[in-house]
Amino acid sequence: MIEARGLSKRYGDVVAVDDVSFSVAKDEVVGFLGPNGAGKTTTMRMLTGFLPPTDGTASVAGHDIFDAPLAARRCVGYLPESPPLYPEMTVSSYLDFVARIKDVPRRRRREGVERALERCGLTSVRTRVIGTLSKGFRQRVGLAQAIVHEPPVLILDEPTVGLDPLQVREIRGLIAELVAPEQGEAQHAVILSTHILPEVEAICRRVILIHEGRKAVDAPLGELTARGATLEEIFARETTRDAALQQASP
Repeated sequence: MIEARGLSKRYGDVVAVDDVSFSVAKDEVVGFLGPNGAGKTTTMRMLTGFLPPTDGTASVAGHDIFDAPLAARRCVGYLPESPPLYPEMTVSSYLDFVARIKDVPRRRRREGVERALERCGLTSVRTRVIGTLSKGFRQRVGLAQAIVHEPPVLILDEPTVGLDPLQVREIRGLIAELVAPEQGEAQHAVILSTHILPEVEAICRRVILIHEGRKAVDAPLGELTARGATLEEIFARETTRDAALQQASP
């Protein structure tokens, strides 16, 4: 579903992402990890077409982000760290608006909005103004806008940041349902970026860790932890390896 090939992004002399390649299959949930400034968000913005790569390319559901950018974007549901909500709109009118700009056919638009409301637990607040909702419900609306056009790929950037423990649990459960849906619902390939490692352990099957713009780890979660190391220990080891080598060198 996702194929990144040699993605790089430079800003003058600063290299934000350096030759990153990976793939994500239809039924995979991948935890995309890394310290602040590692290049995670930049990589995700390149995959979603919000940011052009300096080098390399990527395809989403078979559509190249350069050759067929609109088709690639239609196949992605993107939840950035700050959801793109309009606080003055009601939940249902906002989702209808998003369905329109994502080119959901008119005959399927109402059905798509209703399905997104139901899957994200928003039917009880469908007529509420978004600005009056709690942060947890606003995050649900953000997820609903990401799936209203039933994309095969979901890219979620820090979906539980700033939420209280109960809200975190609710959003994790919702993401798990989107990944393993009930019969008849759309299944999504998911890239989940987060700093909350237990979240990765609870939801993801595979981990990609990026450090200083380069891919440091790409392996199934079970394989990484098979020898008894925790994900936190692996994260610390990989993100401090270069510093340790520099200190050890004469």
